[in-house]
Amino acid sequence: MADAACNEGSHCRLVIVVLLLILLLPLQTFCQQSTTKKEEAHDSMIYSYKHGFSGFSAMLTESQAQEIAELPEVHSIRPSILHPLHTTRSQDFLGLDYTQSAGLLHDTNYGDSVIIGIIDSGIWPESPSFKDDGLGPLPSKWKGKCLAGQAFGSNQCNRKIIGARWYDKHLNPDNLKGQYKSARDADGHGTHVASTAAGVLVPNVSFHGLAVGYARGAAPRARLAVYKACWGSPPSCDTAAVLQAFDDAIHDGVDVLSLSIGAPGLEYPASLQAVKNGISVIFSAGNEGPAPRTVKNASPWAMSVASATIDRAFPTVITLSDSTSSFVGQSLFYDTDDKIDNWYEVYQSSCLFGTPETSNVTLAVGKIVLCNSPNSVSLISPTIQPVWNILLAVNALKEAGAKGIIFAAYAFDILDVVESCGSMPCVLVDFEVAQQIKQSADENTALVVKVAAAQTWIGGEVLAPKISAFSSRGPSPLYPEFLKPDIAAPGSNILAAVQDSYKFMSGTSMACPHVSGVVALLKALHPDWSPAIIKSALVTTASNEKYGVPILADGLPQKIADPFDYGGGFIDPNRAVDPGLAYDVDPNDYTLLLDCISAANSSFYKAVVKSPPGMKISVEPSVLQFSQSKKKQSFKVIFSMTRKFQGGYLFGSLAWYDGGTHYVRIPIAVRPIVSDNYADL
Repeated sequence: MADAACNEGSHCRLVIVVLLLILLLPLQTFCQQSTTKKEEAHDSMIYSYKHGFSGFSAMLTESQAQEIAELPEVHSIRPSILHPLHTTRSQDFLGLDYTQSAGLLHDTNYGDSVIIGIIDSGIWPESPSFKDDGLGPLPSKWKGKCLAGQAFGSNQCNRKIIGARWYDKHLNPDNLKGQYKSARDADGHGTHVASTAAGVLVPNVSFHGLAVGYARGAAPRARLAVYKACWGSPPSCDTAAVLQAFDDAIHDGVDVLSLSIGAPGLEYPASLQAVKNGISVIFSAGNEGPAPRTVKNASPWAMSVASATIDRAFPTVITLSDSTSSFVGQSLFYDTDDKIDNWYEVYQSSCLFGTPETSNVTLAVGKIVLCNSPNSVSLISPTIQPVWNILLAVNALKEAGAKGIIFAAYAFDILDVVESCGSMPCVLVDFEVAQQIKQSADENTALVVKVAAAQTWIGGEVLAPKISAFSSRGPSPLYPEFLKPDIAAPGSNILAAVQDSYKFMSGTSMACPHVSGVVALLKALHPDWSPAIIKSALVTTASNEKYGVPILADGLPQKIADPFDYGGGFIDPNRAVDPGLAYDVDPNDYTLLLDCISAANSSFYKAVVKSPPGMKISVEPSVLQFSQSKKKQSFKVIFSMTRKFQGGYLFGSLAWYDGGTHYVRIPIAVRPIVSDNYADL
């Protein structure tokens, strides 16, 4: 694998992805040509791509890969890399009212007959979200398979999960520990994503009494095709497997492809081939915000989705023994008995565990810990604060015997990070509340605190949507000429299926399937719309305000959102039904763009020569072109005399210049000799 332990100089084998000259050379023709290096590549092949594009993945040594790269039939060759995964009120908040007798859901029969392909960590087929009650036969265009495997029989596909494939040829035994060698989801991410996009209506769903209601996907009657390309815990997705999933999905006949995964490498040309086949491709934008230039998946033919909050909150009341007033934070604290007075002493800490500032956690035994470190927001990257700190604090303090945590944070966008607290109260509060509690604790060393169970609030009292603090921001560092992300959708604190239960997850991974489901509805209503028209309809009708208030973006500081936060704005499915005008693009036009991108990724160096007096220096060739597959080039330097004189050393230089910041110069010393019978020393 690409992340295998390959020491310098070792003869290790890596998963290498080879793309052939697309549509010019069929894969089988390449493989049948009888040269040793091609036969070696064929014997080492693990995946082959033939439906949307030509190419293959193989286990090759670096020297074998270099030989393959030099063949004229090869378009590009790169190591296969791992991509991280990006992870019920939300559908109502989008205006997708299940009970109405008119509107987008009703008019499309809830997305029936549309096929959504999910490239992720698999699926848990027994979840109630994937029952097929009331669904008709499989769509006639479907050409896919339901591959059996460990704990996943072919009979576990149904009229809801109509296809399941899995890709493990690139893995070694260590990668498969704790995993199912099948499309079954060991992690929960893929199941959560699939149910968010197309889960059927499930009544009486909650998280231990919080967020009670019906769970359903954006397109609850759409069909699901599952492509398990992501493995491990947390799951990561190998390029080679993702490419095979793309290729199979194109063949199988999906209408929409949903990918809640990290930055793609070779998925760009693969996703373009899907779009050329009429498939809308939806990516998550990444979870590295609120820092700018962190957005991922910037290909213009696909959609990149940012994350936003919804109009639901979980207020949690904190009572201080020496105060008649109460403070409010948010939590998922559910297991408390109000008949028992659970008052606990307060222990103060920075809770920056893993840093030199860590306090003695043994002092937290039996107490509620106030984690208050205002300086941490400037000392630590906003990307990992407060999420990573909260996770470290929860683990350390639970092990130490603490009875609760009150954690100061600048945003409440990822409440699921405190889910592991269970029946122990873990409350997020803003820094103002934390400071007031700190002040009370400083003034009264005998202060005790009580935390009530969280409540559920929904509706206009909750300011939403807001762009999630973690949601990656534009512009794209790779392709800044394309405005990304494209649109925002619910991604914070989303309740959806995980194995046999329902749990909260947050991330652009959760925002992506919301858009995928809406795209399925639009395809059902407008089967003649191209992926470009659907994208245009969603982006141009997106909202920049709610209830007359501009959409805000959480971060440091909170601000009014702009296109680098949410693209066109927050998705409005019902307005997208009739956008008035739409921008259409012939996907073949993007082929020229890919050629330009390939050229931009190549490094051209032009020779700049300064010849010594009386000498002429020429270089052949005078221009060197480097690429991912051609990292070495040879050239010849020719010296000639313009005047015949014999003397001492003369000096000049040769430089290679890329037209930008690189000017690679070497000095040259020349001693001309006209005759061996005379020397000027």
